Amino acid sequence: MLPMTPKAKQRLLLTIVLLAGLFAILKLTYWVHLHQGKVEIQQQSEKQLKELVSFLDGALSRYESIPHVLSTNPMLANVLNDQQNPKKIQELNLYLEEIQHVTEASDIYLIDALGIAIAASNWQQSFSFIGKDYSFRPYYTDAISGSLGRYYAVGTSSDKRGFYFSYPIYQRGGKGILGAIIVKVDIADIEQQSTSIAMAGQYQFLISDPDDIVFISSVDEWRLTSLTPLTQAKQYALNASKRYAERPIGELLIKPQYQTDGSSGHIYQIRDGNTLAQYMDTHHLMTKAGWRVHILSPMKPLLESMPAMMLLSASIYLLLALGILFSSERRRNLQRMQLAQNLLEQRVEERTQDLQQANNRLKDTQDELIQAAKLTVIGSLSASINHELNQPLAALRSYAQNTQTFLARNMQDKALDNLKIIIELTDRLADIVGQFKSFTRKSQGTDSATDINRCIKQALTIVQPEIDKQGVELDVQLPEGQYQVWGDKVRLQQVFVNIMSNAIVAMQLSVKRRLIIRVTSEDKFCISIQDSGPGVRESQMEKIFEPYFTTNERHGLGLGLSISQRIIESMQGQINVANAEDGGAIFHIILPIYLLEER
Repeated sequence: MLPMTPKAKQRLLLTIVLLAGLFAILKLTYWVHLHQGKVEIQQQSEKQLKELVSFLDGALSRYESIPHVLSTNPMLANVLNDQQNPKKIQELNLYLEEIQHVTEASDIYLIDALGIAIAASNWQQSFSFIGKDYSFRPYYTDAISGSLGRYYAVGTSSDKRGFYFSYPIYQRGGKGILGAIIVKVDIADIEQQSTSIAMAGQYQFLISDPDDIVFISSVDEWRLTSLTPLTQAKQYALNASKRYAERPIGELLIKPQYQTDGSSGHIYQIRDGNTLAQYMDTHHLMTKAGWRVHILSPMKPLLESMPAMMLLSASIYLLLALGILFSSERRRNLQRMQLAQNLLEQRVEERTQDLQQANNRLKDTQDELIQAAKLTVIGSLSASINHELNQPLAALRSYAQNTQTFLARNMQDKALDNLKIIIELTDRLADIVGQFKSFTRKSQGTDSATDINRCIKQALTIVQPEIDKQGVELDVQLPEGQYQVWGDKVRLQQVFVNIMSNAIVAMQLSVKRRLIIRVTSEDKFCISIQDSGPGVRESQMEKIFEPYFTTNERHGLGLGLSISQRIIESMQGQINVANAEDGGAIFHIILPIYLLEER
């Protein structure tokens, strides 16, 4: 065997230290997480236990006063004094049956001083209590002795689990006790509701009697089993008391042995189906009922989270250890890096000069590309502005010529009116030029309440000369009243001018030229503009609003409808095109209502 080198010994020692530290941190993590988890589970279990006990107290207390109230009815004492009168007994049977339906108790019955049932709410049932001897029941003993009786048992006649409340029936004047009235509560209903509460809280529960027999549980397998060893003496005592009638009592498979010291927080393994599951036991004694309520919180979620916590701790430990090792190794490498840095700086200086020259050439190329892009945009906008201004310019020329004619005829009033229109059109031209900026950058413009009728009329003013020139029949139907939308009126006018101008161009080859404009309102405004042209081909429907798409290569760049769509969408509206049934294209502009005031 070759001797270990000092470097190998150092590595071996370091490995042993790291493994020892890893074992210690895993052990500590397991203990801390388990302890903290148990504390949290017990705190949560105590809250859940209070809620469950409160529910059980409420469920039983609603029946506790019923026997006392019934005992005040003189009918019960009369029957006990005259037990040979079948008419009185039958009347009492019917009365008890009615009370049983009203109170939703399981059964209500009357027993005499000897413990024999002489009337019952279940008098018609096959398992009627009438004639049965219940003198062996503790609730009979308690009632005959003059106190309220409480007892849990399985009915010997009905074979149903129930909780019994009893109260004595006194002779008139309180001179003696004639018998007792018994109210039986069906435990199955309480168990079902308690199981629903347990399912919502993600725990199991069981309730045991003073003999540690489980008689209520959220797990069927645990019911009617003993928490403690079922000795022969204990089995004999259970049989003698007839608490569980003929029901067989088994032992609950629980490890370790159940602790009867009264303390909570013990962890047990209990059979749940085919497996043994770990639960933390938290319990509380209900003194009046003689019940011990157990909350069994599963430990499985805590145990399943343990590997992840240990893995996290191990990862943090290893990261810290690696960090320390890395720091140590880094210090050793600093000297080697310093030597390499000197050489690197020399090479970097040489490469820097080459990169500087390359950067200068790249910057020059980028400046040329940016300038070319600017020229392209300017050219596109110039062509688009030319497209948008054709109709207003034609209108300006027409109104200017009319003004000359009016001045020559000394019709100054009409000339002044035309000059006002010309001024408005020139202002409109300036506004339209400004609107094209919104196509290349986001700009909301100036929004305000805009009258639709007025916008349409102003747009018609711009295209009116072309309508007259082309001989287009104009059919405009605007509703009376104030119809307003919220948006930029200049942009909205631009949309109307674009669509009207396109409609006039589309009808140039049509024999009948007609432009129809309608405004309707329901939950929104709908402005329809229809022409009598050839319409839009189906292949062009989806592309008609795309930038630079045009069906007329001689006019414009195809930006008008694209800009119009952007304007309408900025006003929370929509625009679409279709072919009318009687021919021609029809554009629908739908906008939200801001104000609708009928005249």
